[in-house]
Amino acid sequence: MEHKEESFHYIYSAAEQSEVERIRKKYLPREESKLELLRRLDRSVFQKAQAWALSFGIVGSLVLGAGMSLVMSDLGELLGLQPGLSMAVGVGAGVIGLALVALAYPIFNRVLEKERRRIAPEILRLTDELTK
Repeated sequence: MEHKEESFHYIYSAAEQSEVERIRKKYLPREESKLELLRRLDRSVFQKAQAWALSFGIVGSLVLGAGMSLVMSDLGELLGLQPGLSMAVGVGAGVIGLALVALAYPIFNRVLEKERRRIAPEILRLTDELTK
């Protein structure tokens, strides 16, 4: 007696097929195109400069705020500082904080220029490949 295998086949609709394919693509190894690589490199230059500038600006703002707190409140007294010393430390901290905040933009420009010089050969190589 011959055994006949029976199987069941289900065909998904076009919308379901599209969804299945979309989900499948999430799990496949992804290759970055040259244009995507170019965009990522260009974006990384700006993001690194921005991170450095933001760091200096935020730290400077915090130091400036601490200095203002020493000058304008009883924080110095709570820390055990003499009133005159509290004023001097607060003004000094404020000046240092202002200097850090003022340096944020020049640091942004310097890091941006340095990163552009560093990454320029790769950017130029990629743009040459993409424009041919």
